[in-house]
Amino acid sequence: MSKIYSHVSSAPDDYIGHIDPNNGKVFETRLGPDKAIGRVDVQEGKVYSRRFGPDKYLGRVDAKNGRIYGHRVGPDEYLGRVEENGKVYRHVSMGQDDYLGRVHDMKNLVEGAAAMLLFFLKLEEKEEQGEKEKAEKPTSGEDPIATRKDH
Repeated sequence: MSKIYSHVSSAPDDYIGHIDPNNGKVFETRLGPDKAIGRVDVQEGKVYSRRFGPDKYLGRVDAKNGRIYGHRVGPDEYLGRVEENGKVYRHVSMGQDDYLGRVHDMKNLVEGAAAMLLFFLKLEEKEEQGEKEKAEKPTSGEDPIATRKDH
């Protein structure tokens, strides 16, 4: 079983999910039973998100060089890479790629792509949304009524 760990700076990496090698299902770790959130197609190198009806195609991995591509209209977008040792990196234009986490006991590069597409990118979106909400929230010293623009 491949285990997915998210990078936490100055602390041990956080265990966030696993991939069942028998059927390719990807599970998110929860307090209760783990939740199936997607699947991988090892033969084609594709990652799918689980949903009601047909699964949603998220992206693929190039088996030759470990490059991860996100699906979109037009040419697929290069998002990052996965190394043979299971480390996953997000592509940064004009800079050094960011280390996002790792897949322990990875059997195929598509498992690293699943970690990025199903876990790491969603974690980044949540962090950005939290920072945005924090910036919009009035500080404790301001009067929320006085700062309203509708009066």
